[in-house]
Amino acid sequence: MALPVAPIAGFALRYGAVALAAYAATRVAATGRRDQRVEDAMDETPEGVTLRRDDEQINGTLRWSRSYRLGRSGPGVEIDATGFARIKVKRLK
Repeated sequence: MALPVAPIAGFALRYGAVALAAYAATRVAATGRRDQRVEDAMDETPEGVTLRRDDEQINGTLRWSRSYRLGRSGPGVEIDATGFARIKVKRLK
């Protein structure tokens, strides 16, 4: 039985383009740095969403933490996502 090459070539082209774009993005992106003060602030952030409004800015935080396990004693993973936002608005004269 003959193997249809056209559909396979389409998938290979698509995934090859995605792999090439990911490779190019990793080569262009600058290496980030780790600041321990920021790490500590993220660890102290309460779970959920918080908003605070001052005269000239609004600050917001978000923390979402969940644990997932396969079975009772199977392998698991813990996901802890934290985000900060600051929006400053100034009136120009």
